Amino acid sequence: MDLRSSYHLFLLATPKERYNSRISMDGKSEIEMLSFEATKVRLLRSLCIENQTMQVLDFAVFPEPEFDMPIFCANFFSSANTNIVVLDLNPLHDVISQRDYKEKYYKGLIPLGLKYAELLPWGGKLTSESLKFFSPIVIWTRFTSSSYKYDVLYSAFMDYYKAWLELMDQAVVETNASKIMCNREAQHRYLTWRAEKDPGHGLLKKLIGETQAKDLLVNFLFNGIDELGSKSFLDYFPEYCCEDGTINQSRSIIGKSFESRPWDRKGEFISNSFEN
Repeated sequence: MDLRSSYHLFLLATPKERYNSRISMDGKSEIEMLSFEATKVRLLRSLCIENQTMQVLDFAVFPEPEFDMPIFCANFFSSANTNIVVLDLNPLHDVISQRDYKEKYYKGLIPLGLKYAELLPWGGKLTSESLKFFSPIVIWTRFTSSSYKYDVLYSAFMDYYKAWLELMDQAVVETNASKIMCNREAQHRYLTWRAEKDPGHGLLKKLIGETQAKDLLVNFLFNGIDELGSKSFLDYFPEYCCEDGTINQSRSIIGKSFESRPWDRKGEFISNSFEN
């Protein structure tokens, strides 16, 4: 598939026109936002932050609830010396306990994941809570700046996006009401987690203040929290509830993290690969 030929799928309509651009409180950073909707796609959105010391890209595509497709996710942070990357087809349903879902969407993509796992090695500790939202082909990496690494990352982004578009081309609309509801709740759970625990929250708060940062997380980056369901973060993740009923701000409650890649070359989860 030629990526350019796939853009006919996006009937460009902006669902959140008030989110387009902002300047940081200190006037030194520019924040650019775009969002679109299309057939099979509930929301395609991107956020770019740029100043003299860093560049950030947060790009995601969320399917309509009538499809159980993965969520395309690309998060890139780049500074003069450090680059932090997460690139994945985030599973809508649990790929550890639901083997049929993993086989449906990831079996054919394992070679692609292995290719880039060698070129972009595992980036270090990842909490067990976060891992639930990643697939066996996730790229989680850190590297120092170089033209070669940037070329590899660009190729990875294009290959992963092409793989997602091909899955979207093949996707058949679900008509079973209970399965659609299950997809809706799964996406709502994902959005609720990301809006509360997304690591980019701190940067946004620093740039535009807590009120605008929270608004951007809930109504733009993870839009759909108010539309797809009514459950709260603590309904989904009660282990984060403090004695006073507030949400524990820690990233991890279990206290386990994965220092090395927790999937083998066949895409099987390695349960004993975590560290304290």
